[in-house]
Amino acid sequence: MNDLDELKQHVVVHARTQGIPPSVYLDVLGRISDDGEGGAGSWVAEWSRVGDLQLAAGHPFEAFRFYSIARFPYPSGETRQSAAQNAVAAFDTWRQDIPGLTRIDVDLPDGRVRCWAGGLSAERPKPLLLLMGGIVSTKEQYATALAQAPQLDVAGIVTELPGVGENTLPYTSDSWRMIPAVLDAVADRADVDRTYAVALSFSGHLALRAALHDKRIRGVVTTGAPIHDFFSDPGWQARLPALTLDTLVHLTGTGREGLAEELRKWALTDEELSALDIPVAYAASSRDEIIPPTDPARLRRHLARLELIEKDDVHGSPEHVDEVRLWTLLSALRMCGDRPAQVAFLESALKDATR
Repeated sequence: MNDLDELKQHVVVHARTQGIPPSVYLDVLGRISDDGEGGAGSWVAEWSRVGDLQLAAGHPFEAFRFYSIARFPYPSGETRQSAAQNAVAAFDTWRQDIPGLTRIDVDLPDGRVRCWAGGLSAERPKPLLLLMGGIVSTKEQYATALAQAPQLDVAGIVTELPGVGENTLPYTSDSWRMIPAVLDAVADRADVDRTYAVALSFSGHLALRAALHDKRIRGVVTTGAPIHDFFSDPGWQARLPALTLDTLVHLTGTGREGLAEELRKWALTDEELSALDIPVAYAASSRDEIIPPTDPARLRRHLARLELIEKDDVHGSPEHVDEVRLWTLLSALRMCGDRPAQVAFLESALKDATR
């Protein structure tokens, strides 16, 4: 079982990101008294109960949001696994009414990467936005953005980190290789030579490493991504929330005792960062309990083209969700270029969000 206080603390940013009103998620959290395997008052049962009610009322998208939190942080038992399956099924029902939103499977020797895509066109391929979340976020949490692909004049594809959701790849220091494979899978329907990664948290690290090897990635936008010291500093790792450590142990297949040694080789070196000649936009949180402040500081020293903003907040900036979401999309579209109307609209919306 997970620590209940940590679960309640860290799920807030995910609830807000998915548009669940505070009055709703606080009501559900108030009914939760344990993290057992599905009895009344348990984490899975209470979130799933709301999902069941939404599904019965004919609201599959709303149901998906609650099922996805029921499986948080990862499917560690049968009831969480069931919630994860319910979340994907509910999302799949909802997406049937979204024109052009399709599933893409990328089969690799070590497993399968499942994706949602939108805005693909063989006749008129557009620049590609690659969207990914962190170690506890499924692709469905961000796939709703694909419905906006036609208005943004881009193609989009959303996937997950290895071991997260439906991605069956192992999570290793070489996991960045999945990104070129995903680009290859849509190269006939998107301008993948102009790929911009919107890669949040741990997937930001993955995207930066991939960009060192694949020049089709022309820019990276990320929030709270680990860079170097997170992976190399045992003292910092000893302070991490148990939920973060347990999730990394689950995804990497290591024990707690072997995690630090495994992660050490994941760190991006100063030489690698200096070799990145693409624009990078990074949103940091000044009170981040997961990412050490030395990581964004390292980017300041070594990236030639960095835009860095910082919010007075904890990891994921839950108190600034709308602002950071708009800034993230705006940063990606600025990198794409040639979209004055969309950029102007987002700039105006961002000003409103920061008032």
